[in-house]
Amino acid sequence: MTESSPLLFLIHVSGAAALLLWAVRLVRTGVERGWSVQLRKLLRHGAENRLFSAGIGVMAAVLLQSSTAVAILTANFVASGALPAVAGLATMLGADVGSAIVAQLLMTRADWLVPLLLIGGVGLFLKGKQRHSRMGGRILIGLALVFVSLSMLRDATEPLRDSPALVAAMGYLGGDPMTAFVIGALLAWMMYSSVAAVLLFVTLAAQGVLPVTAGVAMVLGANLGGAVIAYMLTLGAELAARRVILANLVLRGGGALIALILLLLLAPPLEMIGTTPARQVINLHLLFNLALALIALPLVGPILRAVSAWVQAPADAAQLTRLSALDPVALTKPDRALACTAREVLMMGEMVEAMLRPVISLFQKWDDDTAAAIKTKEAEISRMHLEVKLYLARIQRAAPDEDTNGRVMELAEMAVNMDGASNTISDSIVGLAKRLDQEGTRFSTTGWKELCDFHDRVLSNAQAALNVLMTLNPDAARALVEEKDHVRDLEQQLQRSHLERLREGLFESIETSSVHQETLRALKQVNSAFTMIAYPILSETGDLLSSRLSKAS
Repeated sequence: MTESSPLLFLIHVSGAAALLLWAVRLVRTGVERGWSVQLRKLLRHGAENRLFSAGIGVMAAVLLQSSTAVAILTANFVASGALPAVAGLATMLGADVGSAIVAQLLMTRADWLVPLLLIGGVGLFLKGKQRHSRMGGRILIGLALVFVSLSMLRDATEPLRDSPALVAAMGYLGGDPMTAFVIGALLAWMMYSSVAAVLLFVTLAAQGVLPVTAGVAMVLGANLGGAVIAYMLTLGAELAARRVILANLVLRGGGALIALILLLLLAPPLEMIGTTPARQVINLHLLFNLALALIALPLVGPILRAVSAWVQAPADAAQLTRLSALDPVALTKPDRALACTAREVLMMGEMVEAMLRPVISLFQKWDDDTAAAIKTKEAEISRMHLEVKLYLARIQRAAPDEDTNGRVMELAEMAVNMDGASNTISDSIVGLAKRLDQEGTRFSTTGWKELCDFHDRVLSNAQAALNVLMTLNPDAARALVEEKDHVRDLEQQLQRSHLERLREGLFESIETSSVHQETLRALKQVNSAFTMIAYPILSETGDLLSSRLSKAS
């Protein structure tokens, strides 16, 4: 096998691409785990105007190195009513620009930075006591590996620039831009990262392996592939969220195809946007997304209305009755019966999350249907709680050993907490929203923003708790318990902030004082109920002391 072997080239390029994909993911997950609350707060506040929403999308995508991640978060806010659809689509258009900016930054030759990033990243990750420090180290390691993977890619392609077989294959793509466009879309979709795909294509163009025309077509195709990823990940989302995601797919994917056709017809000199093939390809990627955002931002309203005609609510269909996970047959095998109970508790948690998500909207606009749906869910959770208790009692009778009894008590406590959280939402929070509506009062602007932010933080923790219940991951459980302390401190801080507004004599704060304070306390109770899911896991790993979380070693 020679140095110019196509097989060796494919192996090296595949390895470099795999490392690139992993490195981009390291950076994204580091930001998500270390600063998810701040990111969610940033995105949810992008409702003031379209330009501001787009700017927030740019910042979020640069931080996460992924327009797809921003699209998923935005879709969640649109689905819950926390973000208007128009602002959501504007945020996604900005995120596409942010993704292109990330590609520009990462293509900078910075091999000298790699050892510094690795030293700093590993040091922070291993020695950092705080979660933010460890996640900061993770980000630095990820950035270092991005540069390493690009260097590997350049080294792998260097010997093959004169390979007749490779030159012929790439030359074919240069003469068939439509095929290159489709391949670019497919690779971005398969890699689950348009940023990684664009970096791969630009590096190949920089090494002279990929003709400029093919590189341009593949980068434009990557824009379509990146939009398809978000669309497929939200197929089961709420109607409003799917409409926003589809609108972004139409704009980004359709715009990329139109841009390619115009480039083929008009054949503009690409030397105007770059002196090298790589610079031409990556600059066109940025210019395309900038132009798309500037053209589409004034039209997001009409675009959403047009897409809404395509995405209609499904017609009423036959409903399949939900079957309980509490299988009586499994009682002869305690381990299996306990697994069945865990599934049922998880279902209870998902239903509580479904209650928590829309409840905040009742404070802004009372809706009888939403309140009734929450009450119905609460009744169903209470019924499930009773069934779980009876089932656990039967498990205890069938296998009264110590290990089984310990797990039974853990699951029973989780079920109690889920039932208590549903009662808090249905009785306390819905009742407070009803009281606000009946009195005809409204929160102050600052007070309402604080409540929305606090609700979103609790909702994020609820989702994290359900992930902990599924994965039983000790690190995620520790992070969840740490977040409980943060929520407690934040609730106290918000209570003080409210009292300060009362001292200033703000009329809206005086009228809604008790409702505001009781809502904060109720949300904190819901957060505590979900956090309790982590305690049994940390008790087993020795991370939990009798009174508080032990210090990280």
